Amino acid sequence: MLVRDAMSTVILTVGPAHTLRQAAALMSARRVGAAVVLDPDAGGIGILTERDILNSVGLGQNPDAEHTHAHTTTDVVFAAPTWTLREAARAMAHGGFRHLVVLDRGEVAGIVSVRDIIGCWIPAAEPEPVP
Repeated sequence: MLVRDAMSTVILTVGPAHTLRQAAALMSARRVGAAVVLDPDAGGIGILTERDILNSVGLGQNPDAEHTHAHTTTDVVFAAPTWTLREAARAMAHGGFRHLVVLDRGEVAGIVSVRDIIGCWIPAAEPEPVP
């Protein structure tokens, strides 16, 4: 199975000036754990995850005063839609992260998460084996 089969093509994007509270509210409303941050002034495409927001709040920073640009990962590992899910999982395990932005011909095509991969490998409707 390929990344294109598992990725979400409905992507939450935020700008660098969004506050962490705004980003968190959007992520919560869409039930996603990451947002793509589009910042042409800082190199283009970054990612903000729930962990980034949690770390900021854990440090006592004010989510109404902190902006996404200060917490965005900009050295993003990108996946191609033609990667296998094994390649994506390996990249996530090696990098210690749970989301990959998927690029197709230089454009954001989707985002794939560990949950997406697991959902493909172990469908939710699959019954548990009886011991």
